[in-house]
Amino acid sequence: MKKAAVGFRVHSGWSVAVAVCLERGAPVVLHRERPHLVEEFTFRFRQPYHTAESMPLAEARKFVSKAQETARELGHRAICKLQAKSEDRGYKLCAGAVLLASGKPLPEFERILASHAMIHTADGELFREALTRACIRCGLQVVSLKERELVREAADSFRLTEASVLKQVTDLGKPLGAPWSQDEKYAALAAWLALANKDGCRSRKTRLA
Repeated sequence: MKKAAVGFRVHSGWSVAVAVCLERGAPVVLHRERPHLVEEFTFRFRQPYHTAESMPLAEARKFVSKAQETARELGHRAICKLQAKSEDRGYKLCAGAVLLASGKPLPEFERILASHAMIHTADGELFREALTRACIRCGLQVVSLKERELVREAADSFRLTEASVLKQVTDLGKPLGAPWSQDEKYAALAAWLALANKDGCRSRKTRLA
């Protein structure tokens, strides 16, 4: 089978996922989806650390742990679905590219809940981590890319200007129509960059204990 990769731009409780293959060296979109990573799409579950902030510590830990478990399972289901759809078209997903925010490790649980700014960060990281683990569970190589460096890194890798990279990734969505927002563009670009790496997207792979 030909190779493909999927890129994720994650939000609280959901993600954009765009699967990309290469035809004659040029990227082509196979699939685009917006999977939910919560069972109930409400603030309570989409912002688990915000919700846990007002709970007793033991209850807060249990709530966040459950939200994490659910996100991992729903992420796994979403990726399995993408794998099956890709294989039906003759492509094998070889990598999952997850866009990061700062990429800095979070402090211990109590310190997160003591800082409103850290709570915002932790909510996003919970869902990124869930998709990362889901990719590994599905046998994909994980490529972690800092979002603020994505366009520059792609330009360097493809030997193009940043403006040219952005134009190409914008043009990818024209045959598809809306939605093709910055979410889809960045997810597609992350997948394209992962797929363009040598040895089946094996660089910068992530392993979780």
